[in-house]
Amino acid sequence: MVIGWDGEDDPECPYNWPRRRILANTGMLTILTFLIPLTSSIIAPGVPEIMLEFHNSSNELAAFVVSVFVLGLAVGPLLLSPLSEIYGRLIIYHISNVGFVAFSVACAVAPSLEALIVFRFLEGCFGSCGVTNAGASIADMVPEERRGKYLAAVSAGTLLGPILGPVIAGFLITAKGWRWVFWLVTIVSGAMSIVMLLLGRETYHPVILQRRVDRLRKVTGNSGLRSKFDDGLTPLGHLRRGIVRPLKLLMRSPLSLVCALYLAVVYGYLYLMFSSVTVVFQQQYGIHGELAGLVFLGLGVGNLIGMVMTSIVTDGAIKRIGAAGQEIKPEVRMKLAPLGGLCLPAGLFIYGWTAEYHIHWIVPILGMTVMGIGNMISLLSILLYLIDSFNIYSASALAANSVVRSVGGAVLPLAGLSMFSALGVGWGISLLGFIALAFIPIPILILRNGEWLRTHFEVRNL
Repeated sequence: MVIGWDGEDDPECPYNWPRRRILANTGMLTILTFLIPLTSSIIAPGVPEIMLEFHNSSNELAAFVVSVFVLGLAVGPLLLSPLSEIYGRLIIYHISNVGFVAFSVACAVAPSLEALIVFRFLEGCFGSCGVTNAGASIADMVPEERRGKYLAAVSAGTLLGPILGPVIAGFLITAKGWRWVFWLVTIVSGAMSIVMLLLGRETYHPVILQRRVDRLRKVTGNSGLRSKFDDGLTPLGHLRRGIVRPLKLLMRSPLSLVCALYLAVVYGYLYLMFSSVTVVFQQQYGIHGELAGLVFLGLGVGNLIGMVMTSIVTDGAIKRIGAAGQEIKPEVRMKLAPLGGLCLPAGLFIYGWTAEYHIHWIVPILGMTVMGIGNMISLLSILLYLIDSFNIYSASALAANSVVRSVGGAVLPLAGLSMFSALGVGWGISLLGFIALAFIPIPILILRNGEWLRTHFEVRNL
């Protein structure tokens, strides 16, 4: 006998949870997706102090101290996301939270630059669970017609965290030194881990139904009961399939690969800004110390604007389509993506050339705001699109995307300072802008031809 949900109103189905429970789980995920990316950049203002303490003057290692965390974000999902599709989201969150806290402590007491880099990488590996799986958890709890605003909340943390990290660190490092940024992360993440342990609920439908099957088997003695999601595989078989699933999506789905490459550029530019903005504003405008971190607020404001625009426009479009009785296709999530593609190079050109010619500091910050709008529209549109396209395998789809975009976020910043030294701020940023211009057709292609790509290159036997 196959066990499924008891109708559309089954109270155990996360779609039918009380709103307060959904909001509570979303709130915890939002804090998690804010804290992890914040940790990725919070050390940026302290890099000069770190290099001085460890007697190292390499520009590449200085950038790598920041970006190696993002490399960890690329590696972690390859294991953690498939595990969440076998054992459930919640247990993987708990394990990852413990590992993240442990390596945050390790970073705070790191005895050498090499140890700090290794600990930052492992910290990123464990932290990747919150960033990658949060979108899948939202998809577990919220139907697609209401999903945009919830995913916007958790995605806001992904982009606001890295921006506010340097702002906080600028003041903390001046007062207490660079090691205290990791103690702060340890305290906050430790508290959040305890809250999730006490209040977190499992959201993954197959795991919830399997628990129901296990209860019914115990009560009835009928070993023939099975979940509608049961495909007969053992946990080891699920793990083998799950580990290769993100790679399958990248290799066999052109849509997944194109989305990943596009966000690799978007994400790479974001982290390149983190590694260079402080230096640019110090050299061009003489802004030092605590004030240097405040310039990142331009990106933050842009991200908020992009988040609100995307959630309102896409959720509104889905509600109108649903009310008209028409089929809701994932491509509606890409409605604003071409605008995001235009804002990214526009913001880069404004920022680069106004900083080059020392035009009032507010103008390059406004350029960063335009770039932030483009960043958020692009990121949120594609994440929503992947979730709606791959449904139950959304965690693997997001993991595949996270791997590629995180590599971009880790590698591109390594060239930033050297590029600006060779080309100057104006032409260095313009080079990035020209590359972003070349990528503008991608969101337009997905908007117009995404359905054809989904249906003609559907990945089976995931």
